[in-house]
Amino acid sequence: MTDFPELPNVHATIMLLTTVVALYLFSKERWPLEITSLGILVFLATLFTLFPYADFDPTTLFYGFAHQALIAVCALMVLGQGLVQTGALEPVGRMLSRLWAQAPFLSLLVTLIVAVVLSAFVNNTPIVVLLLPILISVCLRNNISPNGVLMPMGFATLLGGMTTTIGTSTNLLVVSVAEDLGLEEFGMFDFVLPASIAASVAIFYLWLIAPRLLPDRTSTLQNPEPRIFEARILLPDDSTAVDKTLAEAVALTGGDMKVIRVRRGETIVMPLPDVTLRAGDRVRVRDTPQNLKSYEEALRGVLYTGETPVDEEHPLLAENQTLAEVAVVQGSSLDRANLAFTRFLDRYQLAVLALHRAGKDIWRPKEEIHEVILQPGDVLLVQGAKDQLRRLKGSTEFLVLDSTIELPTSEKAPLVLSILTVVIFLAATGIMPIAIAAITGCAVMLATRCLRIGGAIRALSPSVYFIVAASLALGLALQTTGATEFVTGIFLYLTEGASPTVILSALMLLLALLTNVVSNNAAAVIGTPIGIGIAEAMQLPAEPFVLAVLFGANMSFATPMAYQTNLLVMSAGDYTFREFVKVGVPLTILMWATLTWVLDFFYL
Repeated sequence: MTDFPELPNVHATIMLLTTVVALYLFSKERWPLEITSLGILVFLATLFTLFPYADFDPTTLFYGFAHQALIAVCALMVLGQGLVQTGALEPVGRMLSRLWAQAPFLSLLVTLIVAVVLSAFVNNTPIVVLLLPILISVCLRNNISPNGVLMPMGFATLLGGMTTTIGTSTNLLVVSVAEDLGLEEFGMFDFVLPASIAASVAIFYLWLIAPRLLPDRTSTLQNPEPRIFEARILLPDDSTAVDKTLAEAVALTGGDMKVIRVRRGETIVMPLPDVTLRAGDRVRVRDTPQNLKSYEEALRGVLYTGETPVDEEHPLLAENQTLAEVAVVQGSSLDRANLAFTRFLDRYQLAVLALHRAGKDIWRPKEEIHEVILQPGDVLLVQGAKDQLRRLKGSTEFLVLDSTIELPTSEKAPLVLSILTVVIFLAATGIMPIAIAAITGCAVMLATRCLRIGGAIRALSPSVYFIVAASLALGLALQTTGATEFVTGIFLYLTEGASPTVILSALMLLLALLTNVVSNNAAAVIGTPIGIGIAEAMQLPAEPFVLAVLFGANMSFATPMAYQTNLLVMSAGDYTFREFVKVGVPLTILMWATLTWVLDFFYL
């Protein structure tokens, strides 16, 4: 009979409590992950400095900032940004768009397979960025609801990320931490077979079942409201704005009216605040129909479009205007910035009508829309001329979701693909460690101007960087103080009498539950030494338990906040939290059951 483990020492107890607090804070959107991670690092370093533990050097807690896994993760982010900005995957997009026009049902299966294969070698964010506009455009053109397509595609990229060591940052962390603890290094394709078997089962679920679990919802792009219209307000003799300055007239409308210019006879008057308005002036404004009518009433003017007063027979018309959705992706100039800072409106002459985050409006009434700080996954509803939207799509920096299939590309695309191919080859053959191969590829991209330094810097996610460093520090503290051994003992005590397969399955399920609530990187770093400890205590090979941690930490299916691409897909598809749970929970159970059988068959 397994005895209850000996109670941990004071330092280990504090580390366990710190882990619980850290996981709780990681699950809260109220505090940025980078701030929480830095706070945990400071707490750990201060604690071990003021209250030393054996011969433990507190400065070693910072080694995570230079850990090879973190270097590799950051370098792969930059390589992925190069793929996005040069449009290197554009031929794949063209092929898929042609196939969707001919056979939509079969095309979904092909799209899922392509997503799995590509995301095995490239961070899944660029893959989602490539496929989202293609799928939305073909769905709009063929009068198909995008809802049954976008979420399965997003989940397929997560499946592909499980198959190789470079598929996700989580894989790199698990493999590196396991190597630090004395295990033989995993090769790039060492677990591709079990992962591919499970992914194949999941693909059929995403192809045949998942679309039927999702509602047939009309895209917001097909909704004509709200739109921005230009019109002129004629000021008659009895207008309340006559003989008042433009600033005073704007104040009569509540301060909301945006004046483009003022026409006085054949003369154009600059819309300066101290300009005095006269009877007969035509004030040109741009706003929604409801606001334009309120301005007309406030100024006691007559609303015109061209030379015709606005009435039921002559409504407002938005000629040559179109709506589109622009999604904020990691590494773009809109990431962690606002519209004012990026001069979005000045550069592209597009009116931003609404801002959405996870399907909810984030533009508060008392806040100017250009002041809202944007995050990856946010979606902007914009309106403007078709030429301006075409220019926006051609910039390769924005993910524009509209009804046209126009994929950006550049002459550097073949070179970027060649660089990435060489990086994968060097890492797969063992000629270079992945960290060295990836950072060398980044240097070549920058030297050949495939990617500018600004784009490379924006590609680095501060939240991922700091949470990896903090997780490595917390993992080191847990191991050094013996807290990991205590948790391992508790796990074995609770699963006493169970077969190795059941224990392995329980470990994987625990990580799957954890990764949908907190950062998958944190769950992976904390779970890896526990998995190795369980294997050693049971005198079994450590590889299947490490893989159970790796696979479990990648099952980010059940909640939209479990992974950044989930939020991107949620906003683009206007999904609800409940719909993610409805599709993601069965997928998690399916993957868990399949991988339990596969790991048992191949390793135990």
